[in-house]
This record gives sequence, C-alpha cells and structure tokens, in this order.
Amino acid sequence: MATFVDRVVLHATGGDGGHGCASIHREKFKPLAGPDGGNGGNGGSVIIQVDPQVTTLLDFHHLPHRHAPSGSQGMGDHRSGSTGADLVLGVPDGTVVKAPDGEVLADLVGVGAQYVAAPGGRGGLGNAALASPRRKAPGFALLGEPGESHDVILELKTIADVALVGFPSAGKSSLVAAISAARPKIADYPFTTLVPNLGVVQAGSARYTVADVPGLIPGASEGRGLGLEFLRHVERCAVLVHVLDCATLEPDRDPLSDLDVIEAELAQYAGDIGIEGGRTPLAERPRIVVLNKIDVPEARDLAELVRPELEARGLRVFEVSTASHEGLRPLTFALAEIVAQARRDAPQPENTRVILRPKAVDDAGFTVTKRESGGQVYYSVRGEKPERWVRQTDFSNDEAVGYLADRLARLGVEERLFATGAVAGDEVRIGPDHNAVVFDWEPTLITGSELLGGPRGTDVRLENHDRRPTRGEKRHEHKERMDAKAAARDELWTERESGVWTDPDRD
Repeated sequence: MATFVDRVVLHATGGDGGHGCASIHREKFKPLAGPDGGNGGNGGSVIIQVDPQVTTLLDFHHLPHRHAPSGSQGMGDHRSGSTGADLVLGVPDGTVVKAPDGEVLADLVGVGAQYVAAPGGRGGLGNAALASPRRKAPGFALLGEPGESHDVILELKTIADVALVGFPSAGKSSLVAAISAARPKIADYPFTTLVPNLGVVQAGSARYTVADVPGLIPGASEGRGLGLEFLRHVERCAVLVHVLDCATLEPDRDPLSDLDVIEAELAQYAGDIGIEGGRTPLAERPRIVVLNKIDVPEARDLAELVRPELEARGLRVFEVSTASHEGLRPLTFALAEIVAQARRDAPQPENTRVILRPKAVDDAGFTVTKRESGGQVYYSVRGEKPERWVRQTDFSNDEAVGYLADRLARLGVEERLFATGAVAGDEVRIGPDHNAVVFDWEPTLITGSELLGGPRGTDVRLENHDRRPTRGEKRHEHKERMDAKAAARDELWTERESGVWTDPDRD
C-alpha cells in the first residue's frame, strides 16, 4: 500500500442551497396575516487549506469524492434554514491546485492558505422576502441553487531550500542522514528511496531544509524511472546539489558523464512557472557538485582527477564522505551562504490589494446569441443573473414562472431578443447547452399589478382552462346564468303583452 501520495484528482461538490418556504401566517382572528415563509440556508463550500499536520495527499487518494453539507429548507413563522458547514480539507504546505487542463489555480504556500474548490449553492428566498407593495402575498418561493462541482488536481511540491539530485545509489540519502537528523532508508541497491526525504540542517546560526529526491536516470524528464514523478519536488529549491558517485563499479559511468546526463534532464523538465519559487528554470539555478565516497581510495583519486575540469565549468566542488563525515562541515556552511543570499534576493511579499473592476455602463450582464443546431434556429441567453433565476424557479408554480418572466423583462432580455431578430414562437434557451431551460418565447405584453388579482400561485398569462374553478368563480358564474334567465323571462313577457304572439286568425 502506498504511504506517500503527491498527486491526486479531487472531485469536489459544494452543498446545495435550501429551498425557500411559501407560507401564510394564520392565527385566531387573523386568518390572512401576511406571508411568513423563511429563506433557505446556503450550502457549504469545499475549501482546500494548508494544514501543518498533513504531510501527504494519501487521504484524497482513498477518498477522492468530497461533498459539502447542504443548507436546510426555510420554514414558516419567518424561520430561515440552517447554513451548511464548509468542508475544509487539509493539505500539505506547498500544494498546487490545478485545473484538469493543467492551468494553475492556486499555489498554497504558508499555513492557513486556502482555495475554494467548489462554492456552495445560494439558498432560495421565502415568500416573506418576495413580498412587495404590488405582490403582497406571493404564493411561491425561490428554490435553492445546487452547489458547484469541479474536478481539480492536487500536486505536492516539497518546500525545501536545497535539493540533492543524482543517479540512484549516489549517496543522497546517506548525505541527508549525515548532515541532518533525518533517517531515510539506506541500502546498497538502486531506487532505495521511493519518496522525497526532508532534513533540517543547522550550520552555525543558519538553518535550512534539504530534500533528497529519488534517483534520476536518462529519460527521467520523459517519464522513465521515478524522475518525472518527483522532479516537481525540486521546483521550489534555491540551490541544486549534484551528488556524484566516485566509487561506482559500472564501466560506462563516471562523474563527468553523470553530471552531463542529470543536467540534460533538468534542462528538459518543464515545471510550473506560476508557482512560488518556480519562476527560474532548474538549469539556471545555483549548483554545487559533491564528489561522494572519497573514503574509498580509488574514489579519492578519481575525485582529484575530475575536480579541475568541474571547476573549469564554473562549479563549486566539494569532496565528501558520508561514512567518515569528511568535508561535510564546509559543504553545509557553503549551502547556508547560498540559501541566505537567495532569501535576501527573493521578492518581498506585497500586501494584499483590493482590486475593484466596475462593469461597463453598457454591460447588461447577459448575452443573447442567435444559433443554429440541426437545421433549427434558436436563441441562447447566457449570463449570471438569468441562469441563476432559472435555477431558482419552480416551474410547477405558474406565479413563480410569471415572476421569472417579469424579472427577465426588467433586465432587458426581451428587448435584446427583439433586437436580435426573435419573434413569437421562436425557441429560447437559457443556460449552457448541456443543461439549458428550453421554451417557446411568447413576448410579455402586460405586466404589473393588473396580473395579481388571481389566486396565489397562479398567473393569468399562464392560465390552464382545464383546471377546476374556484368557489368564487362558481358563484360568479351561477349569478351570471340566473341574471341571463331573468332577463330572458322579462323579454318574453314584454313581447306577449305587446301582442307579438297574438294569432291573427282568432277574433
């Protein structure tokens, strides 16, 4: 079973907002005391936050689907629904959040840094909040919005000042164990190190961290071996240390060729430019060469032989032995000097600025586009407000649909449809094509208080003539029939008295 995971795909879903409540306050002597439906609660959001106690992404490897709690529904007597709690997911320091296409969404560095991966849905308004002087007792409420769902990639890029790179079995783990308190696994076979190891080094008053990256081989930047999986852990490092094995027994290897191979792999690796510490390519960062295992006589002779050529390339060279600790003290102080200089040269973090981007005066907040699909012309309406209003509308309630039509008309959607060339009966789609609300457009000719005289939950523009009449409608219809019969009887009696029905043959 894997114990170290540094790359996972997270499927995050925010909580749904609670529905608003449509209720009328009733008590003794006050049968219709006005609307008192409460608002629905907002859904919780999925938040990714740096936690110092978390060192791996293993939890997300086993449980990649995370869903925040939903808000509850509003109730009568002006009782609002409860808000869903945010789901905070702890990640290690240095985690990078990416979109599925590779775009860097957030670089989480520092305890408490967070990113909202999936916002929760907004709760719907109750009929008490929808009441107005014209619409005193709405017979509907708004639905809660569903929470957003996003897939994000979490990548852990270790935060260290110094990165040790080199071929397998070059002695990187032994070097970390010799200069710090870390105790990585050490053995005499390749690829002993399967996960990055971190160690803290104290050199005088300076303190810095060292990362031991699993061994690299030719083609690591293209995915061979373990290089591609762990090269991301050196992207934040200020200095690279090439650990070269001077006691290798392989006939086709020597310190100079090993250095050339590793340098070529680092130059070909394309990291993330947008992250902190990743703006400088790996091949352009300060480098130090460590000739290791000089406790072996043949290795010491080889180190003395190749050192002049390495120094001729402009590299600082240190001959060390992790077994006898020879040469380790000068190495640690040299690394402390480079790290201190890198920290001084690093740009100072700027204070967070609040940037206001006001919308243009002619920006209506939505667009109307004429499109064609399968030989059929339709009009697509896209915009934050129209799409949100559609999601919050209960289409089984005629009054709610009429309220939506009024809102769209006030926003200017109908005027834009007219300007785009739409006529009555054309197909209109509001929202994305895969989840749009489709209807045949009928322009709103009348709006306002003249439409509010019907029963709650109805709209005269959407009347269904097959519905059962109300008691008042039945009484009114019966009265009209009785009046019509009385008028007919009076007319017949008047005609009889005037002699219209007199038989001319009878005298």
